[in-house]
Amino acid sequence: MRLISQPCSTVGALAHKSPLHGCITFEIRNTLGLVRGCCAYWYASTRFMILALTQITSLGISVRLALDRIGRFARFAGRTLYLIATEPSAWMRWRQIGPLLYSVGASSVIVVSITGAFIGMILALEGYDQFAALGQEAQMGGVIAAAVVKQIGPVLAAVMLAGRVGGALAAELGTMNVTEQLDAMRAMSADPIKTLVVPRVVACVVMTPILTIYSDLLGILGSFGIICGMYGVTRADYWYSITQLLSGWDPVNGVVKSVAFGLAIGLISCYRGFRCEGGAAGVGRAATQSFVASFLTIIVVNLVLAQFLQTLQRWMDPDTMRTLAS
Repeated sequence: MRLISQPCSTVGALAHKSPLHGCITFEIRNTLGLVRGCCAYWYASTRFMILALTQITSLGISVRLALDRIGRFARFAGRTLYLIATEPSAWMRWRQIGPLLYSVGASSVIVVSITGAFIGMILALEGYDQFAALGQEAQMGGVIAAAVVKQIGPVLAAVMLAGRVGGALAAELGTMNVTEQLDAMRAMSADPIKTLVVPRVVACVVMTPILTIYSDLLGILGSFGIICGMYGVTRADYWYSITQLLSGWDPVNGVVKSVAFGLAIGLISCYRGFRCEGGAAGVGRAATQSFVASFLTIIVVNLVLAQFLQTLQRWMDPDTMRTLAS
């Protein structure tokens, strides 16, 4: 038995160590490695595709939600403007529009006055050294007046109104929304936009230009006090520079911008109030979002109108531009 079993084990060992067996083992290992690599590549590719599709889906949802919000606001604004144009009875009653004009305008006079006067004084204080170095301190009045009337006055007055009036409008209408007062008005066949939004938007549109003009005048007077009172520039030189550098188009530009700013503040604030939800916390968020959205809109609209009105002025009155350039 030993003699028979020993050759058998020797043959098995020789067969195990044969070149054919080694080749088969090598091929199996290569095949397994290739399969493992393909599986890893397929897993990585699938994971990358899933992540990419997830990001694309998130982007699509964000775009759809943004377009939905823009569409809702456009519908709200269009409805409001349509009622203003076609149903003046909704806002021409003094009992309804009078308190709103007082709330938007008269109650904001102090804030706008302080802002306008101090801006004029600050511009005079900061700019005198540069003008004096060039020997042009007598021209400061015209430069500051043009800057205040065309840009700084309308923008700052609108920002003050957006913070004070816009937040109040959003909070007021937001409180009515979360307490279901707007739903009660709709149940009684009353249009909340016609009753609540239209008079408030009209009040903002009417009072913002008036407050802007008031702020411009105080800014000019504030710079007058600093330039003539502190730095000794004569009154005649100050007012003469204003007549030379401030054209008749500049106040018109400021008023047009202020009308657009007032319209934006009224529409955005009322819309945020109508879309408010979530109780007291939601009312606070609506007021904050109203100011932020109004501020950004004011900046963008100011840029667009500045370019448009400047182009319009060059087309309609090129002599004024040539006079200023000379």
